[in-house]
Amino acid sequence: MFGLDHAIAGLSDGGALLLVLAVALLLGLRHASDPDHLAAVTTLTAGSGTRGPRRAAALGLSWGAGHASSLFVFGLPIVLWRAYLPARVQQGAEVAVGALIAGLALWLLARWHSGALAPHAHARVRSRLGAYGIGLVHGAGGSAGIGVLLLAAIPDRATAVAGLAVFAAGTALSMALLSAGVGRSLAGGSLLRLAPALGVASLAFGVWYALGALNVAPYVF
Repeated sequence: MFGLDHAIAGLSDGGALLLVLAVALLLGLRHASDPDHLAAVTTLTAGSGTRGPRRAAALGLSWGAGHASSLFVFGLPIVLWRAYLPARVQQGAEVAVGALIAGLALWLLARWHSGALAPHAHARVRSRLGAYGIGLVHGAGGSAGIGVLLLAAIPDRATAVAGLAVFAAGTALSMALLSAGVGRSLAGGSLLRLAPALGVASLAFGVWYALGALNVAPYVF
């Protein structure tokens, strides 16, 4: 994003394994700040009620683990053999990411309207398994391409695969940290006040993201 991935990757400059792994970790940690991840994690965390940063971090870690799993699976052929998903499949994954963000936003708005986000409300919240499944779909698309391509440029395949694993793990860790921060900032009555704005903004972003993947709207990711 904004050339930051390339700047971080340049720190390794083809150096030793530990340096490459450190750079891969930085890439993974930065990856959480991409707009599609911010939208997804914020609505996922906010929609889970007012159970605090610990619950939010658990959901974020599950989401990140799912994202890391599919990121590694789909990134491995790129790193080893420069084999890419067909353009139509990649486009479908991007559309699915937009639909997921929009769906999470609608879920947040529905819970807000029903009063399930009010303090001390007792309502069913999303499970860790559900969050993992959302992360799986998101990891297949999203904005991970630049990081994977940078790792694929490493000549030594073993080092590149190790870097990919660390990159994926870094995304999971960063999602947990981000979710914990969101959960803390939305503690108490602030969640109830901010839920409509978060829901509407994420819904608009998800629709735009899907339309962008279909080349109907300007697409910058």
